[in-house]
Amino acid sequence: MTAQHKHTYDKAGNQLCCTHTTKIYTQAGASELVDHQETGKEHSHDGHDHAEHHHDDDGHDHSHVEGSRVKLFAPAIVSFLLLMIAIVWDNWIAQEWFDGWIRVVWYVVAYVPVGFPVIKDAFVSIRKGDVFSEFLLMVIATIGAFAIGEYPEGVAVMLFYAVGEVFQTLAVSRAKGNIKALLDQRPDEVTVLIDDRPQIIKATDAEIGSIIQLKPGEKLGLDGELLSDVASFNTAALTGESKPDRKSKGESVLAGMINLNTVSLIKVTTAYTDSKLSKILELVQNATAQKAPTELFIRKFAKIYTPIVVFLAIGICLLPALFVQDYVFSDWLYRALVFLVISCPCALVISIPLGYFGGIGAASRNGILFKGSNFLDTLARIQHVVMDKTGTMTEGVFQVQEVNFDANFDQATILKMVNALESNSTHPVATAIHQYVGEVDHGIRLDQVEEIGGHGLQAIVDGKQLLVGNFKLMDMFNVRYDVDPASIVYTLIAVAYDSKFVGYMTIADTIKADALETIEQLHKLNVKATMLSGDKSSVVRHVADQLGIDHAYGDLLPEDKVNKLKEIKAQNQRVAFVGDGVNDAPVVALSDVGIAMGGLGSDATIETADVVIQDDKPSKIPIAIRIGKQTKRVVWQNITLAFVVKGIVLILGAGGIATMWEAVFADVGVSLIAILNAVRIQKMKF
Repeated sequence: MTAQHKHTYDKAGNQLCCTHTTKIYTQAGASELVDHQETGKEHSHDGHDHAEHHHDDDGHDHSHVEGSRVKLFAPAIVSFLLLMIAIVWDNWIAQEWFDGWIRVVWYVVAYVPVGFPVIKDAFVSIRKGDVFSEFLLMVIATIGAFAIGEYPEGVAVMLFYAVGEVFQTLAVSRAKGNIKALLDQRPDEVTVLIDDRPQIIKATDAEIGSIIQLKPGEKLGLDGELLSDVASFNTAALTGESKPDRKSKGESVLAGMINLNTVSLIKVTTAYTDSKLSKILELVQNATAQKAPTELFIRKFAKIYTPIVVFLAIGICLLPALFVQDYVFSDWLYRALVFLVISCPCALVISIPLGYFGGIGAASRNGILFKGSNFLDTLARIQHVVMDKTGTMTEGVFQVQEVNFDANFDQATILKMVNALESNSTHPVATAIHQYVGEVDHGIRLDQVEEIGGHGLQAIVDGKQLLVGNFKLMDMFNVRYDVDPASIVYTLIAVAYDSKFVGYMTIADTIKADALETIEQLHKLNVKATMLSGDKSSVVRHVADQLGIDHAYGDLLPEDKVNKLKEIKAQNQRVAFVGDGVNDAPVVALSDVGIAMGGLGSDATIETADVVIQDDKPSKIPIAIRIGKQTKRVVWQNITLAFVVKGIVLILGAGGIATMWEAVFADVGVSLIAILNAVRIQKMKF
């Protein structure tokens, strides 16, 4: 086995990805496949770097796999044909010349195509310090079989091992299909307008402010702002949803979106390496670096288990000479060889990481990004989901419902002041006020503008203080008011000018279409739900009642959310927190699993979170939990299957009941069943 490494760097010299191209003569060893999988590297089975890949609609790299499949199976086919001919001549159609050294040479020739690469891998592993690898087990077992004259069994053991490894290679390729499809979503080139003429350049060379011309069917290479009046995009690469997304002039469009209808113009707003898709790809590439506890245990276990097995085999072969009266060395050596064959830990070291990788791939297909397989395990055990309200369970799109100002104030003038002050904020409430009032009056001079966290804004206008925020802001500045905030359900924006209470505005948000389904699904999973929000308590309670959430708390500052989460965790519950705002980042970090809404969510929250939901749909929360539970179930099914079958055959082999044929069928059979079980996660509906 030989390997080539190809690294890709950005303009600053940072490594973007590493492509590992592996030349495989008959099969890839189990531990090698795990290493490729763990580092998130691509690998090729034909020894050539592929400049481009072709994918069909399911995201699998079929041209690559089909092109290498013949080379993968060819040595095994040659070995199988030579073995079958030899067995026929040995047992049914005797050949006078097929005897003595000619028979031995024939079996050696049958052995070489499948055995030589494994022998080579064993020496490579020994040079690297990994003496007791599964390669060494196979080499000892098969050469030992030749030594005692069991030539057909020696060839058969290596042949079936090789075939099993080929299927493992194909299984890994298939399991990586969703990830590879996602990684191929970012185009390398874009068409930009230079002096009103279209010119194709590298996406990395496109500058902020450049105008991209995007034809129907083309993928956008960078984030930008739509300059055309209207356009429709396929956003599957970012959200997992193939439903077209209609965008209007001035709206943001993201790298990876596919233009569907007319030629569109997009103004670049973000550098290539800073785009939303680039961050998603980075998450995916790094996902397998974070190992689940089960995965780490199995890897450590295999390193201890394999040398123990080798020494037990030696004991099985030699120790009976001290106790058995009619001891025959070749018989006990055969038992030891059977013991080695069945003890190979391939089923564990391949199928378990493959199961987790399948879970990450299935989640990616559903628009959910796990930053590591350890979070699949943790989410599977979650007992309590704590969620923010605005932007998580509601749309985060506010609209002014009512303006209730004192008649002694000029409503139009006060609204212009409020609008000018709110222009300093990006909060959804500010957006609602802008939409209601209209263009900002730049003739209004604002001095000493200050944002008071969890309360609102203050400024000096015409020498008088203007306060805009919640009623806690009024209390802070001792402004008297004759309104009972608790009696009004909607969000209230209180206004005071010159230390006098002007009145209030009511603003309402809409509940997301799938929010109710989310809570129902969580309850079916026996997961509790709690809502925390900085919004007023009556609004939070109103939304919670509509969704069937038992526990809801409002009027919370960021530190209050942290304290509430600590209270829940103090009850010995595993907690996931779902949020989207910058102020949610501390709570996301504190939870056992932090989940971020990746579409509208802040970069800080996405960076802190362990799981990212790309399309902002809360219904993906129970889906993520189900994927975690199913992945964990499959992994433990594989562990149980491997240990039970191997344990039985190990005992039978040591007792002289199981033959080497039965051992190899049991080993390869367990491996293939475990692999198929792991891969089926890709086909499941969540």
